[in-house]
Amino acid sequence: MSERTGTGATGKNCEFTGVIESLGSNGEGILHIGETVFFAPFTAVGEKVRLKALKVKNKIGYAKAMEILTPADERVRARCPLFTKCGGCQLQHLRYGAQLKAKSKVVSDALRKIAGISFDVPLAIKSDNQFEYRNKLQIPVGVNKNGESVIGFYAERSHRIVPVSSCPIHPGWAADVISAFSAYMSACGVQGYDEERGSGVLRHIVVRDIDGCFLVTAVTAVPELPHADKLIELLSAKFKTFSLWHNVNDGRGNGVFGRRFRLLYGEGRYAAHECGIRFEAGPNTFVQVNRGVCRKLYERAVRCAAESGASFAIDAYSGGGLLTAMLARSLGKAYGIESVAEASRCADDLIEPNRLEDRLINICGRVEEELPRLLEEVDPAGAFLVTDPPRKGMDRSTVRAILSSGIPRVAMISCNPSTMARDVGLLTGALVETEEGLKKAPAGAEGGKEGYYRILSVQPFDMFPQTKHVETLVCLERK
Repeated sequence: MSERTGTGATGKNCEFTGVIESLGSNGEGILHIGETVFFAPFTAVGEKVRLKALKVKNKIGYAKAMEILTPADERVRARCPLFTKCGGCQLQHLRYGAQLKAKSKVVSDALRKIAGISFDVPLAIKSDNQFEYRNKLQIPVGVNKNGESVIGFYAERSHRIVPVSSCPIHPGWAADVISAFSAYMSACGVQGYDEERGSGVLRHIVVRDIDGCFLVTAVTAVPELPHADKLIELLSAKFKTFSLWHNVNDGRGNGVFGRRFRLLYGEGRYAAHECGIRFEAGPNTFVQVNRGVCRKLYERAVRCAAESGASFAIDAYSGGGLLTAMLARSLGKAYGIESVAEASRCADDLIEPNRLEDRLINICGRVEEELPRLLEEVDPAGAFLVTDPPRKGMDRSTVRAILSSGIPRVAMISCNPSTMARDVGLLTGALVETEEGLKKAPAGAEGGKEGYYRILSVQPFDMFPQTKHVETLVCLERK
């Protein structure tokens, strides 16, 4: 039930009250007002809320919570003073147990709505650290409406930068980085990047913590980083061991990095140990942002591989090779496929210190090109395949190569429930390709169709507490 005030029924700027019925994939509350479905961020299931409609079209509405009239038991006070303003977190207002339940539901809903697959998804595996868990800082630098330089995070669904000096999901070193760059820009007159005009100097700051050693990258729109010595001096006052890289991104797109990296200070790469493996990472090497949850995820994937009876593994989108090395140690042999040359070199460099000669083979190239070639050279019947693609999911040709290969077991790691559900749908036969696009098969394929795969398990992992994002491991078996 709801009460409406103002004019235009549920039109724009109409104010009304209602009870939140469920949470959506972006962590927002969902409620129905007549035939209109409204999405209201920063609300919780069961809450009675006074709302204002911001946009209504085709019976879909977006609303802002003006007042929480009856708070839910799951509601807590957010730790960050910028929560609801900065777009980084969506769930700080919920108790952690409610966050885990919401993320499991997101995964279950994605499988059901996108692929037509009903599967009992268990509770997301928790992060031991709910705050200060991120080992990576990626923060934009720009200008405000007054033309003043700002360092901060984007507001939700915009490129308007909300200035920040610290962030509770990052450790304290992130505040030191922001402080050092702020002092550098002020002292040296370095301007933030103006997206509208395509002018300015500093675009992004990207930092990776590798066991207390910091890979700092300054991304600029110009060929040189001005007054780099001053920045090195300021960073040296904050950090004992760090490298400073300069990356040039002179394009007008949304990508963070450009092609050109140049080392200005330090060793450039650092080593760490995880799950008994010594690995290295550079400024553009993919490493999971939550080390504790990464450990749980990779150990579960390796256990799935060991239980499969496979004689070797293929790790597609293998990054710096940590999981590939774990698979090689467990099964006796593993191939890693990675398109980023720096990451592939890091994967090569972990072979000798981990005594994986002749057991770990890295291939630098695009998965959609290299995986079909590799499957022609090896016996797929003895393989266990792991895929960990970027948010856009697997290329369609990669999915077709997997289906035609006959690989008995596949483990999919995904940070995007929507593309995960699409790829699982294609692998199980629940989705089929047509000239008009993807369509659901006439009958559900939860059990897997002949020549396709069936789902053995689906397990979400909370790699990103306080945010809407969730990592998922799906294990499949060929039927």
